Amino acid sequence: MSENKLKTALARGEMQIGTWLNLLSPAAAEMAAAAGFDWCLIDGEHGPYDVSGILSQLRALAAFDTSPVVRVPIGEAWVIKQVLDLGVWNLLVPMVDTPEQAAEMVAATRYAPEGVRGMGAAVARASGFGLDTDYLKEANGKICLLVQAETRLALENLDAIATTEGVDGVFIGPADLSADMGYPGNPAAPEVRAAIKDAVGRIRAAGKAAGIIHYDAADFSYYRDIGVNFLGVSSDASLLRAAMQNIVTTARGALS
Repeated sequence: MSENKLKTALARGEMQIGTWLNLLSPAAAEMAAAAGFDWCLIDGEHGPYDVSGILSQLRALAAFDTSPVVRVPIGEAWVIKQVLDLGVWNLLVPMVDTPEQAAEMVAATRYAPEGVRGMGAAVARASGFGLDTDYLKEANGKICLLVQAETRLALENLDAIATTEGVDGVFIGPADLSADMGYPGNPAAPEVRAAIKDAVGRIRAAGKAAGIIHYDAADFSYYRDIGVNFLGVSSDASLLRAAMQNIVTTARGALS
């Protein structure tokens, strides 16, 4: 088993930039990985992914020097078990509001006695279908678990969530957080930005990685400066849409 580069970099506080993969397109995944992102996130929450779809994306990314991350659709042990058995090292779990939930997610990623993950790796891709005889001994320490804080309740419990043993980082979900705060569709509202800045500071003070996704390059240095070191800067779907809109506008302008 090789080192989990993303886990190591985040633990050191290093900036890691990445993109969301929402299109279930192996070609888009290959292009994203070849572009040089530190990580590419397979979005099982809002993308059209089942387990087979996640596997196809992992295979597309495997040839490149990028760290796959999978956002599971829901924080349930059986879902996490299936994804980990595909060979995933880096997980993002949405809607974690309490330290009890965070501890449950940690347990779902660990083999006994530290957790409750089922012992099926010998017949799974994670261990090379049994070829990696060290997998069971090393897996608990190699998993990188990021949990999402996306509500006012999560922010109230943030210190306890961030200090939960086994949680490597906390990712702020700006869209859901802004909606829960009464500003749907407006994560740039001053009250939301202030809450995010405070949350990032608390996460880093706990010694954990702090994450967010934001598409406006004008704000990238701002998020770096407040302490974000797991920064999503795009998605395959948004990039393709923007490029198509731009060429249509350009073509119509040139032909008018």
